[in-house]
Amino acid sequence: MTPVPDTVAGVVARLSQIQRSLSPADGVAVFNAMYLRVTEQVAAALEAGTTFEDPEFMHELDVRFAGLWIAAYDAAVTGGKVPSAWAPLFEERNTRGIFPIQYALAGMNAHIENDLPLAVVATCRSRGVTPGRGAVHRDYEAVNDLLAGVESEIRRSFLTEIGQRVDEEVGPLVHLVSAWKIDKARDLAWVNVETLWATGPLGFLAARYVAMLGHTVGMASRCLLTPVGRRLLLGTSTAP
Repeated sequence: MTPVPDTVAGVVARLSQIQRSLSPADGVAVFNAMYLRVTEQVAAALEAGTTFEDPEFMHELDVRFAGLWIAAYDAAVTGGKVPSAWAPLFEERNTRGIFPIQYALAGMNAHIENDLPLAVVATCRSRGVTPGRGAVHRDYEAVNDLLAGVESEIRRSFLTEIGQRVDEEVGPLVHLVSAWKIDKARDLAWVNVETLWATGPLGFLAARYVAMLGHTVGMASRCLLTPVGRRLLLGTSTAP
């Protein structure tokens, strides 16, 4: 098992390695490919030096954020305990009747609503700043454009695909994926940043909050992974 990277370039390399090891028909590969694109865009923004007010903070945040996904992936590979927020994605990665966009959104749900607050708080503590510091929140918001762009690309691809497949399975799928909104997920994640920061000194209560956050996010991901189609768009067929 490769050590967790400590640079954004290392993260890109590790995500690329993971992608090469997976079949395109694997739901985990669907999310990882999307996350790799986002990380490459963050790396380019950091390299350009014009997007973020505090590039060093964002570099550490990106590495910590990615580390949580990589740790979940490694746990699944080695038979360890997969975090509650990520368990549905790994459990349903090959389930028939689940479309690629469902895997992408379930992964984004787990990573944004569970991992992002943990990474922001850990980075703030590491660098001796608070989430209330203006640059922290403004840089957090700057990432929204990158995430929204990739999510929009995924949704457009999905709509193009289903435009060629107008049948009874499309309606439930459209309803399901339309229920998850990235801007709302990011807003909720920031509320959880503030909550985790405020409850941090309370020890036991903070630990319970983190545990329940993982379970709650996992429930939402499991709903997003409800099988709604008779045929997967990953190149395999399901039973009628």
